Amino acid sequence: MNIESEKEQFLKEFGSYYGYANSPKNIDEIRATEFKRLNDTVYLDHAGATLYSESQMEAVFKDLNSNLYGNPHSQSTCSLATEDIVGKARQQVLSFFNASPREYSCIFTSGATAALKLVGETFPWSSNSSFMYSMENHNSVLGIREYALSKGAAAFAVDIEDTHVGESESPQSNLKLTQHHIQRRNEGGVLKEGMTGNTYNLFAFPSECNFSGRKFDPNLIKIIKEESERILESSQYSRGCWLVLIDAAKGCATNPPNLSKFKADFVVFSFYKLFGYPTGLGALIVRKDAAKLMKKTYFSGGTVTAAIADVDFFKRREGVEEFFEDGTISFLSITAIQHGFKIINMLTTSSIFWHTTSIAAYVRNKLLALKHENGEFVCTLYGLLSSEMGPTVSFNMKRPDGTWYGYREVEKLATLAGIQLRTGCFCNPGACAKYLGLSHLDLLSNIEAGHVCWDDRDILHGKPTGAVRVSFGYMSTFEDAMKFVNFVETNFVISSSNRCALQPRSISLPIEGIAEAAARHFLTSITVYPIKSCAGFSVDQWPLTSTGLLHDREWILKSTTGEILTQKKVPEMCYISTLIDLNLGKLFVESPRCKEKLQIELKFSSLVTERDEMDIQNHRYEVTSYNNEVDIWFSRAIDRPCTLLRNSGSQSHSCINKKGSSGMCRDVGARLNFVNEAQFLLISEESIADLNSRLKSNGRRRNGGQAVQVGVMRFRPNLVASGGEPYAEDGWSNINIGGKYFMSLGGCNRCQMININPEAGEVQRFTEPLATLAGYRRAKGKIMFGILLRYENNTKTESDTWIRVGEEIVPNGDRH
Repeated sequence: MNIESEKEQFLKEFGSYYGYANSPKNIDEIRATEFKRLNDTVYLDHAGATLYSESQMEAVFKDLNSNLYGNPHSQSTCSLATEDIVGKARQQVLSFFNASPREYSCIFTSGATAALKLVGETFPWSSNSSFMYSMENHNSVLGIREYALSKGAAAFAVDIEDTHVGESESPQSNLKLTQHHIQRRNEGGVLKEGMTGNTYNLFAFPSECNFSGRKFDPNLIKIIKEESERILESSQYSRGCWLVLIDAAKGCATNPPNLSKFKADFVVFSFYKLFGYPTGLGALIVRKDAAKLMKKTYFSGGTVTAAIADVDFFKRREGVEEFFEDGTISFLSITAIQHGFKIINMLTTSSIFWHTTSIAAYVRNKLLALKHENGEFVCTLYGLLSSEMGPTVSFNMKRPDGTWYGYREVEKLATLAGIQLRTGCFCNPGACAKYLGLSHLDLLSNIEAGHVCWDDRDILHGKPTGAVRVSFGYMSTFEDAMKFVNFVETNFVISSSNRCALQPRSISLPIEGIAEAAARHFLTSITVYPIKSCAGFSVDQWPLTSTGLLHDREWILKSTTGEILTQKKVPEMCYISTLIDLNLGKLFVESPRCKEKLQIELKFSSLVTERDEMDIQNHRYEVTSYNNEVDIWFSRAIDRPCTLLRNSGSQSHSCINKKGSSGMCRDVGARLNFVNEAQFLLISEESIADLNSRLKSNGRRRNGGQAVQVGVMRFRPNLVASGGEPYAEDGWSNINIGGKYFMSLGGCNRCQMININPEAGEVQRFTEPLATLAGYRRAKGKIMFGILLRYENNTKTESDTWIRVGEEIVPNGDRH
């Protein structure tokens, strides 16, 4: 794809909308001066968080270094200066949404979620109230349901269908709401005739869906307020006074609600969605008449004019903002708002809308046109039935045979290509289920299979569990969009030019009985990793057990939140070295951050404090924990609180159905310690040599200019083989090592952990070697390197069986 001709064609279609031609700075100048840090990165997650500009941050730092701001709950000079800045910030926010200060107030919160929580906990719910919300809503909106249901109110979702989106003067009669089933926790609260006078209901919808980019008609506000009985077909839940909430977190950056025209009662948003900084700050814009109905129990500093400590007496402040802003607001962050608004006001939201929409339209058109060489379309896009879309493109992709590419595969390859995007359900379960066609049964089945947010189970039962999303911000460029389209075409469209790199047969399998006959293979290395994701130690010989190598990955580190820690998130774990002395019966652990070497008895000792059970990847373990001294040592070693756990039980059989996920390769037929997939990983020296040859021929170099070369231990194998051709191990269905029999479970799917390289006491992250492997070792959503093995112990009891370096490896033989 020629970039000059492609851009010329793009400008012919969208030139009047793209680039801020009438602004003091056009898009090329903005990128060159304000976002130099994006030179090597394509950032496409503006729906998650947009980016701050260089001049914005320079102005923030200059402001803070030049002025003295004090706590606004005081009368000092610096406090009054803060109060003045806060007041101006409120006015800027109201002006941005075209809201009159006579009619609306701006309450600062820690973000859009906190603003939604504030509405939920102070809304005047009753047993006759209803909480109605569109299916396409963020989890933070769905959370309001808990407040409603706990007060005996009804809650229900609605699908909203429209054939026209626009800010017309009158509500659209062709708008249709389809009501889902009623949720109630208190059946005694059924609405009674004549009981609607003081009943308040809440309707919530997003200005723009963060999953699909679909924009919702702001006329919904007037329709729900004035025609609720008609639109809900005289349902008993349509009665009473309706208040309307807009979640503008996604839509505010390009098309903020116009509150002078569409009188919503509540609007929530976060500032980092607008201009990247500050984070941890948002606002609730509330209509003053609606604020009078809100019921607040707690009071704090700043919200009362007087209180008596030993008497039940306090007097609240009368101002709406003072009434709801508990404690000292984040006033230093609020001072930064003015600097963020400068570039938004310079460009104007209208120009930002057209600029970003034109880029999104280009990407949609390109993705929709992509076909495999057999004529099958590649991409399925979501939300296209809506007549107006925001600058978000959500989609999934299929292979020529109709099976789905997993979104985690897309994300992994995009990261290697320098493209930052988002995958999953984006905390929007309703939109996710709607667009992916997931029934309640599908969702429950996925949960039972162990699927949770942010995991790697992207395909279950043949269906995607989420999607790929790219979204654009005011600083996005045509070049960003084109690089992304090129990435999709290169990596996921099967054509004659790239077929060999994308199809499973790119992994060369030797012909059984021919390649093996001419080559002999030997075991050259054995490595044991006692603590998952920490450094291992090499031995010349080691005992085998029913769980693999004795004590291999028998221990794990767990965070205080329950997360199992690995080098993916805590790369410093690679500096924790381990050694087991079987004669002394001890595990020795060292770290450059700890002065003393830690010694742990292999036999359960006084260091053990308690036993428990835990589930990891649907696999149940009996575990023991250690005393505080051990946990403090490891917490110091990785510079974060953690606990050490040991697998101590035998009830560790996986319950994952083998057919439950095409993306999982977990050994379900063996006892396992804390491994990801199988008891053993085997790598061949010849395969490593071939990879390094490819890295050299591709000219892959580190930041310092040195050629990228990787050692075998980068892949953390238990066993290293030598002899034969590169990747001969791919064709081994079983192997015999010195009379010990091992079953092959297939290839090992590699992740970005192999790109972590500890050098000179500093962990460095590269795109290699995974990027090169992806070019020739990718098959069915996986990047394969090395094979997984299971030890087939034919005795019913643990035997004194050892594996030794130098033993011959005989592939694909009969078991004797």
